[in-house]
Amino acid sequence: AFIGKAVAENPEIVLGLATGSTPLGLYGELIKLHKAGLDFSRVRSFNLDEYYGLPPTHEQSYRYFMNENLFKHINIDLANTRVPDGLAKDVPAACKAYEAEMKAAGGVDIQVLGIGSDGHIGFNEPGTPFSSVTHLVDLTENTIKDNSRLFKSIDEVPRQALSMGIKNIMQAKSIL
Repeated sequence: AFIGKAVAENPEIVLGLATGSTPLGLYGELIKLHKAGLDFSRVRSFNLDEYYGLPPTHEQSYRYFMNENLFKHINIDLANTRVPDGLAKDVPAACKAYEAEMKAAGGVDIQVLGIGSDGHIGFNEPGTPFSSVTHLVDLTENTIKDNSRLFKSIDEVPRQALSMGIKNIMQAKSIL
């Protein structure tokens, strides 16, 4: 209801979106609101993170997750949805470009977060500097183990991810 009201009041809102089990209920509600008439056609979104090394078509990529669990069920323009580039050849340049796109969009209005079992937000593990911006993260063994339930084996879980930094997250106008 909070995000639905915000979208109705500001059709060009910028949403920061998360993946995982935490936001699934929220995405289900947004789909219901869309079916009841809420227009997402001008909404823009930036995802918190993406596994490094997975193509966007991989069933465990976060682009795939967003398409399957939200985007294909609402009338958002996929050109207005951003997920970090998990196949970036030049990672620092890709991270800077992601930052520039967020800034050009006016920043994130509402950031949706989930919290990992060890307290991570995005893929920012405990101890990540508060000043961090979008960056390549080495996943901890705990995070790899937690995420292995989604893969055929723990060996298939990527060992790195691109993630918005804590500074990016805290710059959002609202956090949910």
